[in-house]
Parts: sequence; structure tokens; C-alpha cells
Amino acid sequence: MKLAHRLFYYLGGFGIGLILLFFFLGGKKASCDYGPSSRVLKNIRIKERVFSKMVQNSIQTNQIDTADISYLLLEGDVDFSKSNTKLDSCRTYFIEGLVKEKIISMLIENCDSIARINTIQISE
Repeated sequence: MKLAHRLFYYLGGFGIGLILLFFFLGGKKASCDYGPSSRVLKNIRIKERVFSKMVQNSIQTNQIDTADISYLLLEGDVDFSKSNTKLDSCRTYFIEGLVKEKIISMLIENCDSIARINTIQISE
């Protein structure tokens, strides 16, 4: 069989496979969280969130609600140089991002069953 025929069959099968893959996985909530930042954010999103008193006061003062915090946990960036990931029990992560033209930075303590938001800084 010539190389052109082999290439044609390979690309044809590959194309059919892609179409079937998109058809079966198109409606599902399948995600590809392979990067370290994406994995950390997903791990924090699935846990119960607890806010410290200082964070609650800051949220009320700056008119930020929990939907903005959830959006930051979806689209934010984890700064691993400011995070402490070497702890055994509860690792702390520094997350920052842009929400409603405000730069929000949070320090989150990620434990086994809960994610505790310890500090939040909001700047215009």
C-alpha cells in the first residue's frame, strides 16, 4: 500500500474518532485540569468555603459578594512563590485575579474538607 493511501486511511479514522469524541463528550462537564494552578483552583472550588471575620468585613466594605469570589476561584491565578505548599495538613495558596475592574488577592488555607479564606486584598 502506498504512503498516500496509508495517510488517507489514518486521517480518515482520526477524523471520525474526533467527531465521535466531541459527540459523546460534548454535553458532559468534562474538564482538562492538568496544570498545577488549575488543579489547585478546582480542589478549592469543590470544598466548603469558610470566611474569616476580617474577610467578611472587607467583602461588605468593598461591595464584593461570594459570586465574585467563586469567579476568582474559576479564572484566577495561583502565585506559587507566595504560597506555602510544603505543609502537611493545610497548605496555603495565594490567588489573585481581576473581577469587575478590581484586582483581588486572597490567601486561602486549603485543608482536607474545607477551604478557609484568611485574608483578602481588594484594589482598584
